[in-house]
Amino acid sequence: MSKKSEIQNSLNLFKEIVSDIKRGKFSPFYLLMGEEPYFIDRICQEIIDNAIASEDKDFNQLIVYGNDVKSVDIVEAARKFPMFSSRQLIVVKEAQHLDKLEFFATYLQSPMPTTILVLAFTNKSIDKRLLLYKSALKNGVVFDSLSLTLEMIYPWIESYLKNRALKIEPKAVALLAEHSGTELRKLAHELDKLITWHSGKSSVVDVESIELNVGISREFSVFELTSALSYKDRAKAILIARHLGKSPKQYPLVLTYSALFMHFSRMLKLHGYNMSQTKPAPKADIYLGLRPYFMSEYMDAIKRYSLKDCMRIIFHIRDFDRKSKTSSGVDGWELDHLTELIIKILA
Repeated sequence: MSKKSEIQNSLNLFKEIVSDIKRGKFSPFYLLMGEEPYFIDRICQEIIDNAIASEDKDFNQLIVYGNDVKSVDIVEAARKFPMFSSRQLIVVKEAQHLDKLEFFATYLQSPMPTTILVLAFTNKSIDKRLLLYKSALKNGVVFDSLSLTLEMIYPWIESYLKNRALKIEPKAVALLAEHSGTELRKLAHELDKLITWHSGKSSVVDVESIELNVGISREFSVFELTSALSYKDRAKAILIARHLGKSPKQYPLVLTYSALFMHFSRMLKLHGYNMSQTKPAPKADIYLGLRPYFMSEYMDAIKRYSLKDCMRIIFHIRDFDRKSKTSSGVDGWELDHLTELIIKILA
């Protein structure tokens, strides 16, 4: 199974779990783990919001962190009966810090039907060979949260806003995705700010509202840098590169190199697509994972960068990315690195 298919399956399972919770269908045990904490946070919050009535939470809801408790104490609490309620809820956040997970495997041999027990791991998964994992599959719900690829971020942003009755312009999507990357916690936070600001105003999120609410400069951004490179606007590309290089905390070099690599990799794929007699996808934009809006730029770009150019540039980006990971902490090295790379790209 491809990575993209695995991620899509994870997204489908996430939607199914949330739907069940909203309908009042709960499992006695949830094992939530994986590399993307946003979906784990969402499931936890849905359970907390829906599992126990507000008036019963004081006595029947326990939310703790893994480094503050012992596994044996959580299991002991899970085996107790609820007080004046049909069930109790126990949520262990940052469960990767728990001491002995085997206690939960033993508990799952006969879980309390009146207890909902949630183990939520952050940025970590347990060994799938462990008895706990196998027992959770049999007697509970297991969710392995996977990070989205950058191509998936675009439709995710659009869907997030659509559920709040908002639309977003293509350039605004690109700018926001570039700023937040694939970190969904950060992205959701920025989107919530936009939703609040747009309440009672325009129903379309544009670049101006993102600049105002998120604090991104459209003029000096990785998105504008790749655009300047597409059209071989040397002066603009170097100007933007120098701005980004002078602010490495705001614009981490690793993210800039990642965006440049993806940009020229798409050009390389587009060259291959155009050279292929049997097209691997019905449309080039689908093959590249792009919105149709951006195809005109890429079609123009491959007229300026040959297949050989793209291969040369990708080699340089990889080389500079490698060098950046071993560079000394000399002040201003990011500026020199990035400026030199842009000059090599445009050579």
